[in-house]
Amino acid sequence: MQFADRLNNVETSAIRELFKLLGKPGIISFAGGFPDPAMFDVEGIREAVNAALTQEAGATLQYGATEGYNPLREQLAAFMAGKGCQDVAPENMIVTTGSQQALDLLGKALINPGDKVIVEGPTFLATIQCFRLYGAELISAPVDGDGVQTDRLEALIADHKPKFVYLIPTFGNPSGAMLCLERRKRVLELAVKYQTLIVEDDPYGDLYFNVAPPPSLLALSPSVPGSRELMAHCGSLSKVLSPGLRVGWMIAQPELLAKATMCKQFSDAHTSTFAQATAAQYLKAGRMPATLDHVRKVYAERAVTMGNALRRELGDAIEFVQPQGGLFVWARLTGAGGKVSDGGELAKRAIDKGVAFVPGAPFYCANPDLSTLRLSFATAPVDKIEEGVVRLAQAL
Repeated sequence: MQFADRLNNVETSAIRELFKLLGKPGIISFAGGFPDPAMFDVEGIREAVNAALTQEAGATLQYGATEGYNPLREQLAAFMAGKGCQDVAPENMIVTTGSQQALDLLGKALINPGDKVIVEGPTFLATIQCFRLYGAELISAPVDGDGVQTDRLEALIADHKPKFVYLIPTFGNPSGAMLCLERRKRVLELAVKYQTLIVEDDPYGDLYFNVAPPPSLLALSPSVPGSRELMAHCGSLSKVLSPGLRVGWMIAQPELLAKATMCKQFSDAHTSTFAQATAAQYLKAGRMPATLDHVRKVYAERAVTMGNALRRELGDAIEFVQPQGGLFVWARLTGAGGKVSDGGELAKRAIDKGVAFVPGAPFYCANPDLSTLRLSFATAPVDKIEEGVVRLAQAL
């Protein structure tokens, strides 16, 4: 069978392949990027389903508009207003099947084979795969504890003149980094200076622990004249409500939304109206603030537990920035004391010790740092985090 040439540019997900090894009994997994199912507000979602079927059964179970179920778009506009984006109207967004579909639609609408796209190094693995599928040449912009390094980003934009720049500014996957306010403003200034589209992916911004992060790039854009027209913002309910609903959204300028909507018509016609109506009723019921408050407290405790355990058990053999939100610890093996310094090698040893994580190399589009690794604290209770880190230390 002859397959499309574009498939030569991508591979199956290294993370998905790793999951095949997790069936071993007793494995403690820090590998997934999933929210904890125990955090799902099952009763609230059940009430939302019942409300949708009681109040608008016909619309809930029928085909819908490609742009999205309007009651949900109205609720999402209000949700975004609560996060400092008061000027987002329902018609400024489309509903997508998770924020990952928004990235796919951007790829379809914008990328020609050979186009250059700047992403963070490291960045979301599915983004690398998606953009490469459409023939993009990916350029890696380095990240530190404060997010993408804007001086390096400017040099890359000037040199490569990319079709767009893709960033996860708030508690990114996998880096966990939070782009500081000064750099956020600088990113918007660079967008205007070089007339370059900035794609902001924000699935984790609501999962802060103690102090709220700086406003999103979208929320800040009115303060940098001309930057709003160069913004595309992707959001999701997957990490804060339920990934199974597959509800995301994209906010962008009308011309880009129109092209993305056309591409969406070709792929799935529309995101599930049942899921959209459920999400709309949930947001309308006002349960999200309490849900977020609970989730933040649980994940904050687990993040602190993991950080303390890593420092205690692995010492100077590992270095990382303590996350202030999100789902991940991004770490680097130092090789101190003759310990393992390769994330891939440690991952193999760790499985034998009964603990799993994801090596960092697949998260780079170029020049991977082989000493890196991603650890998720989201789905493991505190006692399992403690035990898992002990096992990890034994694998070193």
